[in-house]
Amino acid sequence: MRGGTDGIRGGSIAVVGGSIAGCAFARAAARNGAEQVVVLERTPGRLEDRGVGLCVHDDRFAELARAGHLDDGIRRHRLTERHWVARDGASGPRGRLLWVQPMPFHSYHWGVLWQALRERAPDTVDFRLAETVAGAGGDQDGAWVQGADGRRESYDLVIGADGYRSMVREAVCPEARPEYAGYICWRGSFPSEHLEELPGGAGAWPETEAITACFPGGQCVIYRIPGLTPGSTQVNWVLYGAPPAELGRRLDNPTSIPPGELTDELLTHGRRLAEEQLPPYWAGVLRLTPAERTFVQPIYDLETPRRTAGRLLLAGDAATVVRPHNTSGAVKAVQDAWAFENAWRSGGSWAELLDSYDRERGQVGRELVALGRRLGAAQVGQAPDWSTIDEAGMVAWWQHQVTGTGGFGGHALSTPPAPRRASSAA
Repeated sequence: MRGGTDGIRGGSIAVVGGSIAGCAFARAAARNGAEQVVVLERTPGRLEDRGVGLCVHDDRFAELARAGHLDDGIRRHRLTERHWVARDGASGPRGRLLWVQPMPFHSYHWGVLWQALRERAPDTVDFRLAETVAGAGGDQDGAWVQGADGRRESYDLVIGADGYRSMVREAVCPEARPEYAGYICWRGSFPSEHLEELPGGAGAWPETEAITACFPGGQCVIYRIPGLTPGSTQVNWVLYGAPPAELGRRLDNPTSIPPGELTDELLTHGRRLAEEQLPPYWAGVLRLTPAERTFVQPIYDLETPRRTAGRLLLAGDAATVVRPHNTSGAVKAVQDAWAFENAWRSGGSWAELLDSYDRERGQVGRELVALGRRLGAAQVGQAPDWSTIDEAGMVAWWQHQVTGTGGFGGHALSTPPAPRRASSAA
């Protein structure tokens, strides 16, 4: 590796984890001139079938597009408004309208976004599937990863993009653990043409509307996303609420329950919650989701006191886990990659790169975690009385949550990026 005023040149990079954060970091390292970039992904196959939805604020997209990390060629779905509603027998099947909130976002299918980022990585990136990393470590002179067979490989830098149960985080800051928030979410998706089975059909719900249906102790967020097949759309939903008592006692250790592994008890609990608490049309939307497309995600918070140690670096959910209420998860991961790339270009050594990245993203991550806790309390744990609140009350309630935070939908980049020139490695 050589350093200088033009940034680091060369070097070997291992990225542990090949999801959205991993692909973004691998691309950033390769196009900044790393001689070797290896992505170690424990899943044996491709990841497109992860059907969850996510949203990106229009302003955050514009920044990341100028920086060359996102682009208009990645399929997305336009959203313009969020309708906050609550169940009220006198207000019709869509419920009582509490507030129409401007929502300048686009939605993505996780698998579509992942596939696009994967395809945009240069051919020089070595993606290795079914590679389980059992440990990582290093010092100021280098880093290593250890496979399940005990064999170690050495690199100039190891990036932990291995999610909220990160193995690399154990080496960077083992004291940092995901903290259970006290509630879970049921998630599901299905092809949007099935909406025609509901009274009023798909026309009862304009495509640019996102819905937040509120009830005591929970809420449900519903919006459309692109389907895996170009030209298709899916309905994506997230239902927040308290788990069955027995499950709640087992969630201190980070876990999730993927599609196909939901118990009858947990599936029934979520469906009963939707039927009893959501307006009829939105309960019907959730009812269209088959059991095999439904899964459970306990809600966790994670903030780390540091993102780097020696030649190890944490990215995405390995560094911070933010509740989904922020609508910032994907942006957070890609912004981490932008900060890494920016630090690479301005640093003359690995030590300078790591220090700059930690300073740039550490405080932002902690602020996002704090906002997620604030939003979770206001919308789930300590929500207002939805039966009496009016539009003016909703606006004041929302402003109280977000004023001074700057983080709903993700923070703006601290240094607005200049347009990136095209190159063969982009």
